[in-house]
Formats: sequence, C-alpha cells, structure tokens
Amino acid sequence: MVTPKMRVQAVPARSPADTLPKTATPIVPADSIAGQALVAVIAIMAFLAAVTLGAVVLVRGAAGEWQAAVAREVTIQVLPTQGRDLDADLKRAADLAVATPGVDNVRVYSKTESERLLEPWLGSGLALDDLPVPRLVVVRISADAQPNLNALRKALANEVAGATLDDHRGWIDRMRGMARTSVICGIVVLLLVLAATMLSVAFATRGAMASNRPVIEVLHVIGARDGYIAGQFQRHFLWLGLKGGAIGGIAAMVLFFLAGSFGEWFKGTAGEQQVAALFGSFAIGIVGYAAILVLVGVIAGVTAGTSRLTVFHTLGMIE
Repeated sequence: MVTPKMRVQAVPARSPADTLPKTATPIVPADSIAGQALVAVIAIMAFLAAVTLGAVVLVRGAAGEWQAAVAREVTIQVLPTQGRDLDADLKRAADLAVATPGVDNVRVYSKTESERLLEPWLGSGLALDDLPVPRLVVVRISADAQPNLNALRKALANEVAGATLDDHRGWIDRMRGMARTSVICGIVVLLLVLAATMLSVAFATRGAMASNRPVIEVLHVIGARDGYIAGQFQRHFLWLGLKGGAIGGIAAMVLFFLAGSFGEWFKGTAGEQQVAALFGSFAIGIVGYAAILVLVGVIAGVTAGTSRLTVFHTLGMIE
C-alpha cells in the first residue's frame, strides 16, 4: 500500500554499455594464432622501416660531412706552359692563396703526387713525363670563413699563366641532390611499409570480426554503440602494434649498434676507410635511435587507427 509519505525515486538512465554483461573474456581473444601472426608481420614491417630510416639518417649525415669537407677546400690547377717556370708559377699561385683572407693553409702537390692521382684512370707504370700533367695547389678554407674566391680567381688569371680555380661547386650540388634523393626514396619506402601494415591490419581486423560476428551482432542488437565495439578492437590491435613495432625497432637498433661496433673493430683497415668515406662512422647517433622509437609509436598508432576505421566500416555494412 502506497502512503502519501512514500516518494517515487527516479532511476538514472543507463548507457547501452552499462547493460552489457561483465564477461571475463574480451571480444577479441588476446593470444590467438592470427594475432601472433600479425605481430610477426608488424615486427618485420617495423624492422624494414627502421632500417630504411636509419639508412636515410646515415646517408644524410655522410652527405652533410662530404659537403662540409668539400666546401672547405678549393683547388688551383696550374698547367705546364712552354717558356715558363712551372715551379715559380706554383709558388706564385700559393702566395696569392695565402694572401687571401679566410684561407687556413695551402699545400702544393709534388709532381709524383699529381701523377699518382691519375693512376685510377690511366693505370700505374705509365711514363707521364711527356704529358702536360697539371700541378695542384690545395687551398683549405678556415671554418666559418667566406673568402673572396672571385678576387683570387682574377688574380690567378692575371699573374699565373694556365692557372684555374675550382671551388667544387658542381660536386657540392651533386651531393646535395644525392642527399635529397635519398631522403625522398626513404620517405617513399616508409610510406609503402606503412601502407602494407595498414592493409595487414585491415585484413586481420576483418578476420577477427568475422570469427566473432555472432558476439558482435548480439552486442549490437542489445544496444552497444559502435564506439564501444571499435574501442575493444582498437585496444587489442594497439597492443599488437606496440609489441610488433617494439620487436622490429629493437632489432633494427641492435643491428645499427653492432654495425657501429664492427666499424670500431676494423678501425685502421682499408675496408674501414672505404666505409667511413661513404657512411662516416656508421653510427646513427641519438637522433637516429630517437627517430626509430618515434617510428615504433607511429606504427602502433597506425595499427590502432586502421583497426578502428575498419570496425566502423564493417559495422556500417552490418546495419
């Protein structure tokens, strides 16, 4: 019997997610065979992407060192001229270079050294006495200095016959173009790897939804929002992306660390000198390792985002 003192209390509205049964198992199994296979695929993709990223960092750093080294040197070539003393011309060219503000030091190459520079193209054991082999004067520019090379070029033309000044601008432009091309190629490879990862995740998400379709349909019928279902898949694939990305990223970092260690072991050998000329110390440094860690996070985010979008698209088709 209801008395006047009794009051009716309003029952707060409950969201569809609150009406769902509290199950002990998630919608997507945590340790399924398909999930383990996806982790392996993501690990391989992350390893390839990290190696590509590290290679881009190496080439970019080496190209920067090449440009800095080449930009700090200019070369004076003095051709033998009939009726002139070549040694006197070389000395005059060196004096003009030394007198130029911003020049650090000047080195005159001997005849033997100049001939040795031609051996890679002409071979050894050739008699070059009858050939007009130019003599070289290497001028090293001081750091943070901008000497007036045009004035030096004019002085050489006026006072030293057969002398030309090469500032290696063509080589610097080629190196800059090579570095830019390497960066573009690396970005393209990274985009392809991310695209392949997104496709793999999309197929894996569709497979997981197909295997759990009855559960998803029941949840959808009793009022579960699309965001709740998508969140379950997103958290699951985010963990898979983090796991696979971490495995691939750590493997790539170990590879670069071992490569740098091998470079220290073979230090002083001819092979080490050639590798150092191309890639520097073969170490990606803190910046490279930080970039790989960021890449791991990007791969995990792409994995989770792709899974969420795939779930929304598939649920739209179910409706």
